[in-house]
Amino acid sequence: MDYVNVPTTVFTPIEYGAVGYTEENAEKLFGKDNVEVYHSYFTPLEWTVSHREENACYIKCITNKLDNERVVGLHVVGPNAGEVIQGFAAAIKSGLTKDILSMTVGIHPTCAEEVTNLAITKRSGIEAKAKGC
Repeated sequence: MDYVNVPTTVFTPIEYGAVGYTEENAEKLFGKDNVEVYHSYFTPLEWTVSHREENACYIKCITNKLDNERVVGLHVVGPNAGEVIQGFAAAIKSGLTKDILSMTVGIHPTCAEEVTNLAITKRSGIEAKAKGC
């Protein structure tokens, strides 16, 4: 049994879904310099009509730079996070890399699409909040 890659969801008013390592655990295991963290805030399409707060949802993708940027953790806060994580959990178990993730066409407009669009790293210091279409 692979206890690291068990997909998990917390069903609160805004869902949290995760699979793999946390950023902190990945840094302990692989070394801080060997971990790249891609992240993004976003606003789901269904929230635009109800005028809910922008950038209230968040995605973090943790990769191991020493292993071809293999995805070792994925965390999502937003609507249907459990559904999003379930599909990516199988991909992560199959050796998903950041390159493969980036080459994947996201279904527009879905929350899962946001995972395929991740481009900003925490290390870069660039603001990860969405700034419109």
